[in-house]
Amino acid sequence: MPSPEGRAGKETTKPSQRLLSLDILRGVTIAFMIMVNNNGGDGAWAQMHHAAWNGLTATDLVFPTFLFVIGVSIVFSVQARLKRGETTAKLAGHAVRRAAILILFGIVVNSFPYFHLVHMRFYGVLQRLAVCYLIVELFYLFDRRVWTKVALLATVLIGYWVLVSWVPVPGAGMPGKDFPILDKDRNIVNWVDQQVMPGHLYEDPPAHNTRDPEGLLSDIPAIGTALLGLLTGLWLRGPKSVKQKAAGLAAGAVVCLAGGFFWNIWLPINKKMWTSSYVLAAAGWSLVAFAIIYWAVEVLGWGKAGAGKALAWPWMVFGSNAIAAYMVSELLGGCVELTHLKIQYLGRAIDPIWFWNLKLAAWIPNPGWAAFVFSASFALVCFIPVWLLYRKKIFLKV
Repeated sequence: MPSPEGRAGKETTKPSQRLLSLDILRGVTIAFMIMVNNNGGDGAWAQMHHAAWNGLTATDLVFPTFLFVIGVSIVFSVQARLKRGETTAKLAGHAVRRAAILILFGIVVNSFPYFHLVHMRFYGVLQRLAVCYLIVELFYLFDRRVWTKVALLATVLIGYWVLVSWVPVPGAGMPGKDFPILDKDRNIVNWVDQQVMPGHLYEDPPAHNTRDPEGLLSDIPAIGTALLGLLTGLWLRGPKSVKQKAAGLAAGAVVCLAGGFFWNIWLPINKKMWTSSYVLAAAGWSLVAFAIIYWAVEVLGWGKAGAGKALAWPWMVFGSNAIAAYMVSELLGGCVELTHLKIQYLGRAIDPIWFWNLKLAAWIPNPGWAAFVFSASFALVCFIPVWLLYRKKIFLKV
């Protein structure tokens, strides 16, 4: 994975130039993302699964929090690089290259190790991160006014609400009249994806082409998630004291949570369609987590010395190479599959990862705890290569 200059390399950053609380939030988020993506199966606790359709679980907060963190990071990254004398044009070119590389990595993650073109998935987590990052960073590069960001945020959230609630679905009719709003199969978001990417969607049963949680139209409100992160970054770079900034994060959390759950009355919170109510509710919980970490680290000094620093260390390691950690977690299973290594267990030949899952289920009577230990141990395995990079002060960027 190349560095910002286009090659793998070492970057050294003075601690004072970084927002430690943001690094810790990024690390916690990527670690939890790895765990919920490898949650141990059906026995895992409900909060370790996505909501089946409408509704919200802790798992549904992971992806938007990572996207929120990207929005916050854009402000600090752009300002630091401009201060070093880099031009807006150079930063824009880097943003385009970075987005293109993320999209490529996303396709690799989706298809590894076999790359069957006939049903290759082109949407995905990294692809959504790339699209939102590119749009929000370019917007911020060429226009740093706060009110324009608020205006775009309102436009994408209200516009998407109108789109899914009042635009007829070809062949199905009008939402709220001919079928319920956010019907699982009949909605404009699914219909567009079925036209644009037939046969290449995430939820694609053999009988019919259905839906994708990272589809084309739902990128629109996802941009709103990144914009909320950007606005948070602008607040944190302002002239207020750290205590006032922490209070602002908490106030923002209350506003977003209230707005999201109030909007839920008319437009259900739904991660798979990334509804506007979901954007606000998820951002609210992201701000709750950020406010707590920010207060502990930036106000109380936790994580900068002594026992607090030791406790913060694993999250710093994960956060320093978040994309690398995600790639390792997503490609690990495919790499094991390519080795063709099998272990005989209860009369079956199974791969080592599934063997470990089954052994834990046999050793730990409670299925929820067994699944949790599996997901935590999987994250620990992914931690090792990221820790080795951290030890050598190699921070891989795109």
